[in-house]
Amino acid sequence: MEELNKNQSHSPFTQPIRCIVKLGGAAITCKNELEMVNEEILQKVSEQLRQAMIASSEKPPGMDWSKRHGGSEICCNPEEFGDHSATECSRFIVVHGAGSFGHFQASKSGVHKGQLNKPLVKGGFVATRISVTTLNLEIVRALAREGIPSIGMSPFSCGWITSERHISSADLSSVAKAIDSGFTPVLHGDAVLDEIQECTILSGDVIISHLAAYSKPEYVVFLTDVYGVYDRPPTEPDAVLLKEIAVAEDGSWSVVKPKLQNSIELTVAAHDTTGGMKTKISEAAMIAKLGIDVYIVKAATSHSLRALNGDLRSSIPDDWLGTVVRSAR
Repeated sequence: MEELNKNQSHSPFTQPIRCIVKLGGAAITCKNELEMVNEEILQKVSEQLRQAMIASSEKPPGMDWSKRHGGSEICCNPEEFGDHSATECSRFIVVHGAGSFGHFQASKSGVHKGQLNKPLVKGGFVATRISVTTLNLEIVRALAREGIPSIGMSPFSCGWITSERHISSADLSSVAKAIDSGFTPVLHGDAVLDEIQECTILSGDVIISHLAAYSKPEYVVFLTDVYGVYDRPPTEPDAVLLKEIAVAEDGSWSVVKPKLQNSIELTVAAHDTTGGMKTKISEAAMIAKLGIDVYIVKAATSHSLRALNGDLRSSIPDDWLGTVVRSAR
């Protein structure tokens, strides 16, 4: 992240970004069923994104003109667009995790460890990308059905390259141009090339902190399958929701609300199989250090809609369930 701060003068983002949203893989897929989208949650999340992004109370016409699985008809009515030509979307970027897509293929083949010269790794690289781009298309289509002009953008195809798993180059100009043209980019965790170990997995959380450093959004929202960050796995009976975390200039963080008596058990992070809640907090802390508030909240709830709307920026209401991570300054 130190490198990012030095080079932000080269940012291709010329206009303000309102929000970057991370759709957690555990929230939008059925974790225990291979390559299964949680349709109900994804539809609700898409509706809430439309409400947050498009000021009009009337739903704009849908933009998914392809056949849906199990359907025989294509929904397309060009006349609907006549009155909606002036509908404008707020400048959002969406990034999603893989959930039950991609992880199986990546772990079976060891893509994250590199060595593309091994046939199994190369095959797994292809298989992982087939899986994660399949999910990406499902999310793009769900947003498009709500009238959001969503465009899938894969890090691999956009030239994102790592060096020992840290981003060494990323063509952000394609993301900036898409937004300037009125589109909503939808990026995802991906299998990418690595300068040292040949290939690896680039997570959605790392993508978000990189995008945030250059695009400087007003706020960032992590939509998860739990209400926020807890002092221990939320399945445990005495788990306490951490309402506010303050991040110091050196990147260290502390809990502001509530005042805790006991230590926090984030090392095991049994409640998050995609790298742990500790990883999420460290990425959120990097973003907060830039002076950008991060809201970690359960997807498809009234609390997530308030976060997406930006309603929490002045003060955090007592009845809001979630975790805000912000700079201590």
